[in-house]
Amino acid sequence: MANRRNVPSLLLYASPFLVLTSVPAYSQEVDSGGEKRTRIILGPQLSPSWPGADKYSVGPYIDVSRTRDSEFAFEAPDESFGSPLVRSGNFAFGPAFGFIGKRKASDIGADLPKVGLSVEAGAFGQVHLTPALRVRLEGRKGLSGHKGWTGEVSADYVARQGDDWLFSIGPRVTLGDAKYTRAYFGVTPAAAATSGLPAYDPGGGIQSVGVTAGYHRMLGRNWGIAVYGRYDRLVGDAADSPVTRGLGSRSQPSGGIALSYTFGGDR
Repeated sequence: MANRRNVPSLLLYASPFLVLTSVPAYSQEVDSGGEKRTRIILGPQLSPSWPGADKYSVGPYIDVSRTRDSEFAFEAPDESFGSPLVRSGNFAFGPAFGFIGKRKASDIGADLPKVGLSVEAGAFGQVHLTPALRVRLEGRKGLSGHKGWTGEVSADYVARQGDDWLFSIGPRVTLGDAKYTRAYFGVTPAAAATSGLPAYDPGGGIQSVGVTAGYHRMLGRNWGIAVYGRYDRLVGDAADSPVTRGLGSRSQPSGGIALSYTFGGDR
């Protein structure tokens, strides 16, 4: 999965870009004359270094949200970078961006082909079936690295008291096409000869299933704290891969903790 869980440490240098792409687009809202409020969330997160890894990387847990005279819109703590371009009732649509750190032979401990840093771009669509239930679908194409298609289907139950506190929890299903799956879990005959692993040619489909929970609470007028945890379990061809069984792990936990700072408006 190529969302915040997979942002490697080197992308700290790209934080200005990530901030810009993570600001929700509220320009379509009716200007009620009130002053906009801005909330910045920033802290560290720990996540698998690449899909199927048993090693972890520390990266930035970052989000920027804006609103005018209303509570901040819900964003799951593990969703991809992006902001709605179209809003119609309870539906929203917009771009989605993801990153996955590179995987070298020395990183994984076997002579397998390198998978470079993957920069992914795509789109998402989401709908609030009720005020407390949001369903989201996104797909992203690897512009570098794995160069395949990946995506995610998610649902979140949201309980909140305005902006004072918010709790969310929901299932995740991660998908990948054959090119994506082969990049991380496949073993070509040539790689089998050099790595000692059996040749393996996986197909696309469901890569993992999991669950994410997040919590944000204000500690005063401006400061707050945000935490999240996520657990994914590889399934299907990804779970059966000799790369996973011999060099990685089917369990893919991740999590982060951050401070938030809210400013502007009359709160």
